[in-house]
This record gives sequence, structure tokens and C-alpha cells, in this order.
Amino acid sequence: MVNKQSVIDGSQPQTRWKAGWREIGGKRNYYRSAWESNYARYLEWLKSLGEIRDWKHEPCTFWFPGIKRGCVSYLPDFLVIERNGEEAYHEVKGWMDARSATKIKRMAKYHPAVRLVVIDARQYRLIKAQAERLVPGWETAA
Repeated sequence: MVNKQSVIDGSQPQTRWKAGWREIGGKRNYYRSAWESNYARYLEWLKSLGEIRDWKHEPCTFWFPGIKRGCVSYLPDFLVIERNGEEAYHEVKGWMDARSATKIKRMAKYHPAVRLVVIDARQYRLIKAQAERLVPGWETAA
């Protein structure tokens, strides 16, 4: 059954994730989940420690030439610029659905020079265990 309120305002009743605008490190972005916004806080913390140079949220869409149906593009969550200037795209993935898996496979095929790091649930929990008490503003599930 469809909740009429969610149709009207796009809210998601009875969910644990919290999409919305947040300012992190002087950058205002729309994050689709608490995990995503926490990962941004984690990256900002790494930047403050000098572990990375910088990070950007969803700065670049990758297109898959010749694909006419299904996943024709991919927008990774973060661009991370490492201390040595190398770039890597990071994707925070709590679960891997078929569409997400297809996008990641197509990235490897159509953009093999782009380094993609997938932060899955296990890796996120490891980061959370290390960082949630150290990173300012870390969000916890309601």
C-alpha cells in the first residue's frame, strides 16, 4: 500500500536513512543517506589530518557509449584526491542490487583507467568503529 504522504512530499516513512542537505567541510551537498554523509565527514576528517588532499561529492557523471537501455551512466558518490595527487572515485554501498552491480561492471569496461573503490557494509562498519567518536557530527541511526 502506498503512503499518500510519501507520494506528496517524497518522504520515506519507517526508514532509517536520512537524505537531505548537509554542510560538511564548508561544502553544501545533498546526501542520499546517513552513511553517505558520514563518509563525507570521514573524508573531511582525513583531509584535516593530511591523509588526503581533498574530496568532492558527485562531481562527475561517467557515460557508457553505445548503451541504449538500462544503465547508460554512472555517478559515483565521491572523488577523493590522494596526497600524491592521484584520484579515486568512492562509492558507498550498503547493499548491492542488480542495477548497481551493472554500473560498476560497466565502469570497469568503459572507463578502465578510473579507479573505483566500493565501500560496502563491512567496510563502512570498520570505518564507523574507528571514526564515529572522533569525527565531528557523525550521525547515528535514529
